[in-house]
Amino acid sequence: MTLYKIGELAKVAGVSERTIDYYTKLGLIVPESRTEKNYRLYSYETSARLVRINLLKQEKYTLEEIKEKLDKWNMITEEAQVSDKLTHLELHMLQLEKEVRELSPLIEQMKPGQARRMLTQLLPQGAAVIEALKILLNHGPLM
Repeated sequence: MTLYKIGELAKVAGVSERTIDYYTKLGLIVPESRTEKNYRLYSYETSARLVRINLLKQEKYTLEEIKEKLDKWNMITEEAQVSDKLTHLELHMLQLEKEVRELSPLIEQMKPGQARRMLTQLLPQGAAVIEALKILLNHGPLM
């Protein structure tokens, strides 16, 4: 993730450094972290937030009203992010299940020593995932 100092963020977002300082003090934006020299570092998402703030200012919202709206949007965004991640994981699991089904006949045709050698070349976590998928495919979900 790219992090920006105040001056860099100001250029990216098209606002002044002073505006970034002010919005930070008001809690409209929050730095992701700080450098060893205590410089504030902001993410690229902060520039998108600054664009939203400017759009809302153009619609004549006060900074207090904008903060309330952004806080509401953050709650929705977090829920949407979790939902998106779960959907992505589900699709990924389906793809993995398909690939395991395709590999199963090939593995079964191998001699036991060959299959064992292939599995030992995998990382332990990868081998565990493959075993778990095989169990799920053969016996269905546990729930």
